[in-house]
Parts: sequence; structure tokens; C-alpha cells
Amino acid sequence: MSGDGGEFEVTERTRLRRMREKGSHARADLDAVLGAGFLCHLGVVVDGAPMVVPTVYGVDGDRFYVHGSVASRSLVQAPDGVVCVNVTHVDGLVLARSVFEHGVNYRSAMIYGVPRIVTDPEEKLRGLRALTEQSSPGQWEYVRQPSRKELAATALVALDLTEASVKIATGFPDDGDGPDAELGVWAGVLPMVTRFGEPVADPLLPAGIEPPAHIAERAGTVYGA
Repeated sequence: MSGDGGEFEVTERTRLRRMREKGSHARADLDAVLGAGFLCHLGVVVDGAPMVVPTVYGVDGDRFYVHGSVASRSLVQAPDGVVCVNVTHVDGLVLARSVFEHGVNYRSAMIYGVPRIVTDPEEKLRGLRALTEQSSPGQWEYVRQPSRKELAATALVALDLTEASVKIATGFPDDGDGPDAELGVWAGVLPMVTRFGEPVADPLLPAGIEPPAHIAERAGTVYGA
């Protein structure tokens, strides 16, 4: 981060080369994109080849935690290797008068860094709590927490939030005042919204156990908002 704490330092990896007007290096914009989701795509090099895997994440202050053995395997092979993490929310399709002007409204964050495998039991608990609360706020205190054996069998990777950039695209097609406006075809935005459904009980759940409030209240709410 820069001296004022509000902007990430621009690096060759995070320098915005295309559509700079949509980009940002502000920490507040990064926090907004990360806070809206819980699924990321992690890019690593495994056995000499690139691999991109979807995995859940959690944020705790300036630490970004991801769960997964693929990242751990990559770190064992290349302990100083840089990884890339992407989080994207699609907000709608921009449907223009010409195919060339079509686009997507989205919010996207790109994070780079050299991760490390979390081995300290206390930090691993904090990281796993961050993962759990990122996707299901209130769930960590509601269910049984990990045992020592389960902690030992869980791969958790930490990445410092020091090198990142954000891009946000909003609005309508750009061809409303050009020659294609005379075509007489519809143009606009088709919004895209993902909502949580009603909780579905495990078939083996005994009768009378209802979803707790922190789960039931999410039914019908928008994911990524």
C-alpha cells in the first residue's frame, strides 16, 4: 500500500493498460468487491503448467485466505512463486445495436503475491473462521469447530493484500448517438442477479430442527450485492 494507506502501489502486474477509466487501485474498492463474494479463481503453476482452480476465500484484515491442496502443492514445488487470484461479479449483459459494442457490466478484483502455507494453529483457526464467515455469516459459532486432527488435515494458504487492482464496468451501450442508432433495434442492459433460495434440509436431519436465523434470513437475498 502507499503511504496514505488508501491506494495500492501500482506495479507492472497491476498497471491498468486497457480501459483505465474503469480501473482503480483504491483499497476501499477492493474491499467492496471481495466483501460481496466468497468464491475466487486461483491461478498457480503446478508441475510446470498453469492451473486455475475455483475455491472459497476469506478476508481478515490485510490477509486473504484460500482453502485448497492445489495451492499448497504449488508452494511446495515453488515456495517463492507468485500466484494470481481473481474475484468477479457479473451484474448484467450490455446489449448494443451492433455486436462490436456488446459488453458486460461487472466488478472484478485481481490480486498478486507470494503466498504461504498457514501452519500456526491459532492463525489457521482465524483463517478458517474468515472462510466460513465470508460465505455464511454466523455459521462459525453455530456449528462444531474444527478438531486438532481436522486442522492438521486442512490446507490453508495466506496471501498478503499488498498488490491488487480493481475494474468496474457499469452503464449502457456506447452506440446510442452513433450511426447504428438509426437501425431501429433494441439496445440496453439485461441485469443478472443471483439469489439464495429457501434452505433445503438434509434428508437425515431429525424432525423439528429448523434453520437458524442467520441461514433462514438469507433466503431470497442477492448474492454479490
